Formats: sequence, C-alpha cells, structure tokens
Amino acid sequence: MRIRLLDTEEAAPMHLLLLADPSEMLINDYLANGQCYVLENETSEILGTFVLQAQNTTKIELVNVAVSEAYQGHGLGRMLVEAAIETARNQSYQQLLVCTGNSSIGQFALYQKCGFRVESIERDYFIRHYPDVIIENGIQCRDRICLTQNLSES
Repeated sequence: MRIRLLDTEEAAPMHLLLLADPSEMLINDYLANGQCYVLENETSEILGTFVLQAQNTTKIELVNVAVSEAYQGHGLGRMLVEAAIETARNQSYQQLLVCTGNSSIGQFALYQKCGFRVESIERDYFIRHYPDVIIENGIQCRDRICLTQNLSES
C-alpha cells in the first residue's frame, strides 16, 4: 500500500470524502484550498483519503479522513492519521488541528490514540452549518470537538 498526493487533474474520491463529511459543498471548499492524499493498494484501488488545509504559516488542519467501508477496522484510519501527522511535520508546520463531531466516538478515540489533545468544543456547530440532522452511533451530532497536536513534540 502507498499514500500519495492526488494529482491536480485527478478527481478527488468524493464517495470516500462523503463518509466523513456529509456536505459536498464544504468538501469542495476545502479541496479547493487543501491537499488531498489517497491510500492505494497494489492494484491502485483507492482505499482511503485525507485532506490537509493550511490555517496559517504554523498551523494546518486535517479536515477529512476516510476509509472505504469495506476496509474499515483494519488500521487504515490510523495509518492515514499518522501519515497526515508526518506530512504536516515534513512541511514544517508546528501544529496540526483536527475537529470531529461529538457523536464520532471512534474517530475521537483514534485521534487521542494518535497523540491529539482536546483544545476546544464549539457548541451547536453542526446545527448551524449543516442543513440536515446528523445521527451517528445513535447520538445527534451537535458539537464540534477540536483537537491539536504540537508537531515539535514526539
């Protein structure tokens, strides 16, 4: 398997990106300003993706991480998050930000296992920014939890 930057003429794997964010409009916005990476298997099938978007000269955000449903639960999400951390570090960013919903229990645990710490909670973010109610794990997604990792630390 390999992770590579998506070529500018290639279409982003929208079917995967939509697994992590139900708003195609918001995805297109951050794709326009971000870097999309894909995880491919030996036959060049795209199994996962992540998108990084610079916030300023020292801080970059991991705005989307997704793994094909058929391949979830096999450590590929962690592989993508670790690749995003290494990519941000190699690009000389000092801090990596990632935000998730209060109902995204698995993702929240994964980010903490990868060294992220809770920075803030934005109450009712998903109520204000998404037209449809989002239910995940039987919980309404309302609040956005933001986590950060200082990239100068091991």
